[in-house]
Amino acid sequence: MTTTSRAAVQTGPEALELRTLPVPRIGPEDGLLRLEACGVCGSDVEIFRGHLARPDMYPFIPGHEPLGVIEEVGDRAAERWGVEPGDRVAVEVLRPCRSCDHCLTGRYMSCPNRHGAYGVTPLSVEPGLWGGFADYMYLHPTSVLHKMRPDIPAEIAVMFNPLGAGVRWAVHLGGVGLGDTLLVLGPGQRGLTSVIAARTAGAGKIIVTGLTRDEHKLALAREFGADHTINVEEEDVVERVTELTGGAMADVVLELTPMAEQPVRDAIECVRHGGRVVLAGLKGGREIPLVTDRLINKGVTVAGAFSVGAEAYLEAIRIIESGRFPLERMHSGKFELADTEAAIRDLGDGDGVHVCVC
Repeated sequence: MTTTSRAAVQTGPEALELRTLPVPRIGPEDGLLRLEACGVCGSDVEIFRGHLARPDMYPFIPGHEPLGVIEEVGDRAAERWGVEPGDRVAVEVLRPCRSCDHCLTGRYMSCPNRHGAYGVTPLSVEPGLWGGFADYMYLHPTSVLHKMRPDIPAEIAVMFNPLGAGVRWAVHLGGVGLGDTLLVLGPGQRGLTSVIAARTAGAGKIIVTGLTRDEHKLALAREFGADHTINVEEEDVVERVTELTGGAMADVVLELTPMAEQPVRDAIECVRHGGRVVLAGLKGGREIPLVTDRLINKGVTVAGAFSVGAEAYLEAIRIIESGRFPLERMHSGKFELADTEAAIRDLGDGDGVHVCVC
């Protein structure tokens, strides 16, 4: 029986250390996951830098995109989740209560009673193994799991999380469908997966923006199905979108840039009358001045993209298992657990597109 687990513990802004923690005893209602891989998200970068972390979170184990194998599972938990030891599963970030009105009507992301979330829960909350940057992770009884085929390389299978975000943001919230024009502001991993999701949904024209340093990401966007890319340091976004759409503008705009303000204003100007803007790029609590009359007079629908739900994850897993897209082209590196900080810095400061800790 496993008794200890290594874990990358964040103790403050830009402070990570490797610790050895006890593994809890598993009862009939819960389980233990042996991590195969955990993806590094852009929000992990901002949490590491201290932009999104709260003082009361420290110390905690980051990592909210866990993929692994069921190591131990209680009888009732196995029946509830439909798993047994040895099954590969993807774990959702949220731990809803599963019993309130929101949960019972399929709106569990709005659960007011949820038991926290993976990757941000303090070590002080028992049993402490709440993050994916570890050897093992505790599976709370209300966790949401999805089985995945075991033959897909872990570094590809773990893309279920960013691809689930692409499905939810572009298709479920944005409503991208057959023949629509989609503008994606930001070519990070979720911008690229939004291209994949939109192309799968039948989008007619896809435009992606980025910086000069993002050229390799913009090239990937074109490879995944984007029709046009815009370097925002060389071209005016609004003028170029106007030109590319013949003045019709975009049916849907996804704003995915971290911490930047201008793309929010660009999104409002680039969406067509009656179109939809999906905001998913966290800004660290910054206030962004907006002319709300533009939203009103253009009849724009604005959606905030909080988390990802089961429907989107299941569609993402089907896309991964289909092998339709060369997702290996998006993978740029896997790091040992002891090198978790290097993985986070590679995504935040280097050329990393999708990196994971394995």
